[in-house]
Amino acid sequence: MAGVLAADPTLADFGKDPLWITIVKAVMLFLFLALGVMFGVWFERKLIARMQHRYGPNRAGRFGLLQSVADALKMGLKEDLFPRTVDRVLYFLAPVIMVVPAFLAFSIVPFAPMVDLFGVRTPLQLVDLPVAVLFMLAMGAVSVYGVVLAGWSSRSPYALLGGMRSAAQVVSYEIAMALSFVAVFLFAGTLSTSEIVKAQEHTWFVVLLIPSFLIYVVCMFGEAARIPFDLPEGEGELVGGFQTEYSSSLKFALIMMGEYLHTFTASGIAVTLFLGGWRAPFPISLWEGANAGWWPVLWFLIKFVLTFCFIVWVRASLPRIRYDQLMSLGWKVLIPVNLAWILLVAAVRNLVVNEGDRMIGLGIAGALVIGVLAVWLRIDTVDQRRKEAQKAQVEAEFEELSSEPAAGGFPVPPLDLPHYHGVSRPPSRA
Repeated sequence: MAGVLAADPTLADFGKDPLWITIVKAVMLFLFLALGVMFGVWFERKLIARMQHRYGPNRAGRFGLLQSVADALKMGLKEDLFPRTVDRVLYFLAPVIMVVPAFLAFSIVPFAPMVDLFGVRTPLQLVDLPVAVLFMLAMGAVSVYGVVLAGWSSRSPYALLGGMRSAAQVVSYEIAMALSFVAVFLFAGTLSTSEIVKAQEHTWFVVLLIPSFLIYVVCMFGEAARIPFDLPEGEGELVGGFQTEYSSSLKFALIMMGEYLHTFTASGIAVTLFLGGWRAPFPISLWEGANAGWWPVLWFLIKFVLTFCFIVWVRASLPRIRYDQLMSLGWKVLIPVNLAWILLVAAVRNLVVNEGDRMIGLGIAGALVIGVLAVWLRIDTVDQRRKEAQKAQVEAEFEELSSEPAAGGFPVPPLDLPHYHGVSRPPSRA
């Protein structure tokens, strides 16, 4: 997947632009995200409709392209209500706190290498930092405060539960997401996004670190609160979750924009850290000028749109899971597997860097693989035995119940009969 090196930017190339070039790049990024949200809403509705053999939006404008514009105008002009019992200051600030960090998080995503922008040679990236990926994680964590404050300030039980769910969910899945980046840092030797893209000149990290990529994909849905992990706004049990008390006004539009921007950030980070960033895919990379000039913007956008299409496809295919399943997956599966994988990657890197410690590295890697398999089999066996014991206990209790005198010809269950998740109730006996 290697192409001709075309003036890859480094950290030294940032901070040297004239002020007006920085402003131009900031405006371009804002327009890309703002218009991308409007087009993304239309595209998601249209794509899901085609998956379900429907037309989707087709009335406002050609192919329904003006439907998102009409929705934005409606929400912007609709009367902005404040429920009587809300905390007015926090109720107003919560949507803003959700949107602003989402814009800032995308500022570290590189769109292309060095380009000629209005006669100035500059990297097509707003800003880069020695800890750019950590900055993105921090912005994602800050935006969760907006969700929590939206639920708490609404003074509604449904909204409060949605906010608490979001807080617990982001703690669980941001840890696993951060751990999935550690292997990338070990291979790239840096946390700078531009230099991580440079490190993928020959081979993309999705090939070298496929377990990290798969774990990130799962955490991406949990971090962005997308189906099947959209528990903070589960309308099946919480009406509308943290946004129950927000009517279809400008504040609701900001909440929608914040959610879509988190999805865009997750897609952009996936492209940057694992899919080669702006680098051309094989065999296009064989072309000498594939990674030069403005062509990398096209390759980045293609990867970005395909990643977003995958997120929409998952939404159209999978149902929402239970909250206990969400927590169990994050703490019992993703984090332990991530830790074991990081140790394995560190052992392999030790083999590559230190030739003299090859046998020690191989021994550590083999012991880790055997240990992970043993622990996995042990946990699976214990869990299976626990479920069988619960099922036998429930069947014994219902057997005892069916032998007792019935009231009116029907068995009467005791009031203190416990409920066991995941165990089906045997059919009642008349």
